[in-house]
Amino acid sequence: MKRFLIYAVKILIVTGLVAIALDGLYTAVFLRSKNRGKIETVFNSEPQQYDVIILGSSRANNHFVSKMFEDKGFKTFNYGMSGGHLFEASLMLKLMIERKYSIKNVVLEADLNLSNDNESEGVSAKFLPYIHNSEVIKDHFSSQENFNELYYIPFYRYIKYDSKIGFRETYKIVTHQTTNALDNLGFYPLKKHKNGNMKNNIVNLNPLPHNKYYEEIKNICKANNINFIAVMTPMCENVTGMNYFEKVKKAYPEIHNYENIVIENKYFSSCGHMTDEGAKMFTARILKDFFKK
Repeated sequence: MKRFLIYAVKILIVTGLVAIALDGLYTAVFLRSKNRGKIETVFNSEPQQYDVIILGSSRANNHFVSKMFEDKGFKTFNYGMSGGHLFEASLMLKLMIERKYSIKNVVLEADLNLSNDNESEGVSAKFLPYIHNSEVIKDHFSSQENFNELYYIPFYRYIKYDSKIGFRETYKIVTHQTTNALDNLGFYPLKKHKNGNMKNNIVNLNPLPHNKYYEEIKNICKANNINFIAVMTPMCENVTGMNYFEKVKKAYPEIHNYENIVIENKYFSSCGHMTDEGAKMFTARILKDFFKK
């Protein structure tokens, strides 16, 4: 029995040492990644100066044409993240401030995601390689139920989110494989598809009366003298429950409602995402209303 216990302890020690070594190796790789995604690019960047930063979900990523801002003389990048929630948008802004970014305007897509204050695991996982290297990332995750496992157990986060930050992603970083996430100044244009889902039902969707992460973004902007512009972006003409946007306006009167600026189905790839043509029409209106020179 004694020999078995000694053997078991040795196995645990070896396993722990291997986990620590792998954790350090993977983290070192991510600390050198600059060309695969928006999160690691910000984390590993030097201080930047921007006239306009765009934050939000895919409805930001696909709707704000960065080049149109640049053509008007505003240095811009679209940091919208497909699948992301306000949890990730807030953390992205915090990370920029931690990295000493100088930002004049933040444009936030704030509509459907006001209905929850949850993290999007698939997106938030991409912040986790840096949880020991950034106080804002550590603090942001500290309220999550699995924080202790993510922070204190070596290599746990890489195993749990293997599909996002595991071996395959590490290999692609090491072999300098790029993605299109940084193309078009962060804007991702969509095309019209015959099989696009052109129906949506948001009848049961309700904005939270106090969305924690929306308020964080607003307060960060105020504390850093950043002009904060929150907008609701368009949806197609086949949506059921469009009074959701009226609910948002009632709960958050400072958010500008642009859900009906573009409504024709021909300008949408799917009911919640405009095509490149629709995005250009929408962006032109945003520029006209908020960015006159």
